[in-house]
Amino acid sequence: MSATVAMILALAVGTYAFRLVGPALHGRVELPARVQELLSAGAIVLLTALLATGALTEGGGFAGWARPVGVLVGGVLAWRKAPFVVVVLGAAGTAAVLRTFGMA
Repeated sequence: MSATVAMILALAVGTYAFRLVGPALHGRVELPARVQELLSAGAIVLLTALLATGALTEGGGFAGWARPVGVLVGGVLAWRKAPFVVVVLGAAGTAAVLRTFGMA
């Protein structure tokens, strides 16, 4: 067995174990309210960091202004509770229009 196959199998077993632990421990482990708040805040921070790096960078440099403005428009539409299709089309359309006018 090659090292690549072994790593894929190890990751598959680890992923399955993580998925199994949630239902297995549900109701048996009680997290304090403060820990739950910190986990919620941590998830928001990680998602925000992912959004920022995806929206602002490309190939290790600045991605240009069209992408961040498109993400901003999509974020505002989502915040205003627009349907998902409208959010995606609004963000993509904004970025496309800006790129058309040379604001890459």
